[in-house]
Amino acid sequence: MNIHVEGLVAIVIFYLLILLVGIWAAWKNKNSGVVEGTGRSETIMVGGRDIGLFVGAFTMTATWVGGGYINGTAENVYLPGYGLAWAQAPFGYALSLVLGGLFFAKPMRSRGYVTMLDPFQQLYGKRMGGLLFIPALMGEMFWSAAILSALGATLSVIIDININMSVVISALIAIFYTLVGGLYSVAYTDVVQLFCIFLGLWVSVPFALSNPAVSDIGVTAVKQLHANQTAWLGKIDSPDKWMWADNFCLLMLGGIPWQVYFQRVLSASSATYAQVLSFLAAFGCIIMAIPSVLIGAIGASTDWNQTSYGPIPPMQKDQSDMILPIVLQHLCPAYISFFGLGAVSAAVMSSADSSILSASSMFARNIYQLAFRQSASDREIVWVMRITIFVFGALATAMALLTGTVYGLWYLSSDLVYVIIFPQLLSVLFIRGTNTYGSVAGYIFGLILRVGGGEPYLKLPPFIYYPGWTIEEKVHHVTKEVEYLVLQRFPFKTASMLASFLSNVAFSYLFKYLFESGTLSAKYDFLDAVVAKHSAEIMDKTTLVNKNIIGLNEMAPVKPRLSVTLAATFTRKETLTEEDDSSPESPSHENE
Repeated sequence: MNIHVEGLVAIVIFYLLILLVGIWAAWKNKNSGVVEGTGRSETIMVGGRDIGLFVGAFTMTATWVGGGYINGTAENVYLPGYGLAWAQAPFGYALSLVLGGLFFAKPMRSRGYVTMLDPFQQLYGKRMGGLLFIPALMGEMFWSAAILSALGATLSVIIDININMSVVISALIAIFYTLVGGLYSVAYTDVVQLFCIFLGLWVSVPFALSNPAVSDIGVTAVKQLHANQTAWLGKIDSPDKWMWADNFCLLMLGGIPWQVYFQRVLSASSATYAQVLSFLAAFGCIIMAIPSVLIGAIGASTDWNQTSYGPIPPMQKDQSDMILPIVLQHLCPAYISFFGLGAVSAAVMSSADSSILSASSMFARNIYQLAFRQSASDREIVWVMRITIFVFGALATAMALLTGTVYGLWYLSSDLVYVIIFPQLLSVLFIRGTNTYGSVAGYIFGLILRVGGGEPYLKLPPFIYYPGWTIEEKVHHVTKEVEYLVLQRFPFKTASMLASFLSNVAFSYLFKYLFESGTLSAKYDFLDAVVAKHSAEIMDKTTLVNKNIIGLNEMAPVKPRLSVTLAATFTRKETLTEEDDSSPESPSHENE
């Protein structure tokens, strides 16, 4: 094993920097939120709800900009037959932040929720909240696995160590400072990590571009100069246009319903700040993608026979997912490559820690506390969070060791979130009258239609063959194995999402009519969703907001569908009244 000492030193320096910043952030904010009466567990989940504009903008950007983002963008630009046309994540996730800021950030922040699952449990009950935790957890785990997989690939290139060992070491460091400081450590390390990514990549790009083995990327953008490599701008063939649109909608709309995003929204110092942070992060996502696009283009413009990498291109070694560290390692001077790779390797943890914390927050609060142990003490919840941070970190690490390309994991992470969680979020925030029966129906319809389409990355064959399906041949260049996959060109993911949403609305109103008209007896309302309302027994000892931090001027133009009595279970009564009652003459305000 040929360990590069310079690379190892760079890794140690940058990892120590990240670790020290995480510990410092935890110490600096150890009493934040507690003074005002907020429990330690809520402080870990959403800080003291006092994240400012500077730190907030960086940590919101880091929601998406991590190892999967920068490595995956470079990978897709480099891949022959794909190129920039199929590198959808920078624009898709940027638009998801814009839409999230316009329509979702203000309602969620104004109502003082602690996690993304709170509104589901508030309206649909604790059982449905538990079911919705499953796709949310899977999304976080696949996302973390993509990041750790990218990180492992980067480290293996830098210091030539086993990729599995590098994944495990990186995961342990991310878990440690997340465990110590919660959201504060994650937020402050995000600032350092994004700075490292930006500086490390931009310092390296000019040297890679000027390498004699690299052709003019302006020429290779539209013209093929090297064997087995197509123009890196790429194109969308007519048979693939619906599949392209399906994937783009998945990233754009499926990028909204994430706890890792709403954790930042809910930690903002105000609802207006939550919106502003979303818009700043959208701009940041585009800016941070530029060097990755350039590196992917450089990889597609390189005659690898003239480099220390060797005559066989990375694509033919099944190393397309490692194109970013390969370009930095073999096309830049040693001191530049180690600086860039060291910075990137430390920085790509900027989303893994967030996902692990988000999954742990949802489990500790929405599953353990609200569904099973409403009487649990704050200290108990903190310990549950610490344990689940370890458990979910281990699960994400295992997925990273067992799965394939970074880009494949990237799409998988948003898949079930898009098909199941997004239509549920639309229903619970913007559609009056939806109930648990509709939620269950939407969950089932969306899941069947999505799983029925199969998933090549998980070796899951389809049992529903949508119009336009075809067989694709995939050749593994190293093993020479040929794999035949079913390619669904029909936009079945978006169709599954729409079916889930419409099923939720239709079945909600159907069961509401059947019970309220007397067609079905109240005794058959076994989900306590229409007649025997479940709300009274949900979170009867739990208050989502313990302090007056939300003003009426921050209220979103979304009317709550629940009574003030039920609303008071979740947040302060004065911030969750109907819009019609917001005038000074309103009786509800007179009573207050």
